[in-house]
Amino acid sequence: MKKKLTALLLTLTLLSTLGIGVLADEQEKEETAPDTTQTVSDAAGTLSFENLGARMKSNYYTVMSLEENIAAIECLDYEKMYEDLRRSLNKIASAQWTMIQMIPGSSETYTYKSLESQYDTLRKTFDDIKDGKLQQDNADLVRQLRDAENRVLMAGQTLYISLLGLEEQSAALDRQTASLERTLEELSLRYDLGQISAMALRQAEAGKVQAESGKAQLDAGIAQARRQLNAMAGEALTAVPSLQALPAVTAEQLAAMDVEKDLERAKSLSYDLYDARLTLNDADEDYKDEAGAHGYNEEKYEYQKAKHLWQSAQYTYNAAVQSFELSFRTLYDSVQSYASALEAAKVSLECRRGDLAAAQLRYEQGTISENALHTAEDDLYAAQDTVSGAERDLFTAYNNYRWAADFGLLAG
Repeated sequence: MKKKLTALLLTLTLLSTLGIGVLADEQEKEETAPDTTQTVSDAAGTLSFENLGARMKSNYYTVMSLEENIAAIECLDYEKMYEDLRRSLNKIASAQWTMIQMIPGSSETYTYKSLESQYDTLRKTFDDIKDGKLQQDNADLVRQLRDAENRVLMAGQTLYISLLGLEEQSAALDRQTASLERTLEELSLRYDLGQISAMALRQAEAGKVQAESGKAQLDAGIAQARRQLNAMAGEALTAVPSLQALPAVTAEQLAAMDVEKDLERAKSLSYDLYDARLTLNDADEDYKDEAGAHGYNEEKYEYQKAKHLWQSAQYTYNAAVQSFELSFRTLYDSVQSYASALEAAKVSLECRRGDLAAAQLRYEQGTISENALHTAEDDLYAAQDTVSGAERDLFTAYNNYRWAADFGLLAG
């Protein structure tokens, strides 16, 4: 039960102190962590999305700590622990019997009561192993730790994607600044010719300063995000590895999405829903205890209160399930929406390519200025950025969908 998970770690600590429990053979267990095996290592000075998970498991201290905590639980040998507990209980009982036989009134001494307390604690654990309760509590705790690990890995992927987007924004601001510089050159010439006012020129100059300030703030954010990603991936904090492009979402992957089938799998794997079920189970037990204590008597306010609290717990659980389903379906819809947006962006990009080709021809013919040609080039860059952003949005949504469908983990 959920209530027992915190006490479980304390119990394991006590058992370790008493020398109970040894390493077990590798146990067969359900796979609840993503496959992060590196097929091809990253080239020096680069970082790929595909290898990020593996690098985090090998280098990120938070993930490594979670892995060690999981291993500390999974290495327990319950048969050996059970026998160790049985022998310890027999030793304590023998020591108590000896004290009673040899020392009158020893049952009231501190030593005797301390042995009695140890006996009660170990006996409870002994019974829990016998009934399979400790094994189930351990499995619940491992599931909770796996969920925490997956959330960290997912956060690392989200940071990687966000950093790619920030770097693209920075490049776009560089182009914007270059465009403003060309505009300023033209405006300065027009000012010298008396065609525009000093105020118009100063406004254009202020626009360039503002763009440069925005670029500096953005680059500071990029540096901060990069340091965090470097820490996760095992790079030096001051390193500047080249981020590789994200994998493309294929038509086959989109076609394979089955919202109903994937939703049922996601619900079965969700730790949040599992935890909500544990909470409901605790509420069921509390209701049975409280209602039984008052004979299920509808006339007693104590019973009525217990019943209302129990019904509230049921509604809370149903709300959690409903919220999960709504979020999952929304995620599915977003993937389809971003796929459509990407196709539209690609069409627009092709149009911009045609416009640039026409502008180049007209420039060569002397019918448009160089600045007009640069404007057409900037429009093409903007269209390319739109496609790149749409691809990133689609991949983000699809990647989040896979986390949900394969691990029951919804993006926060």
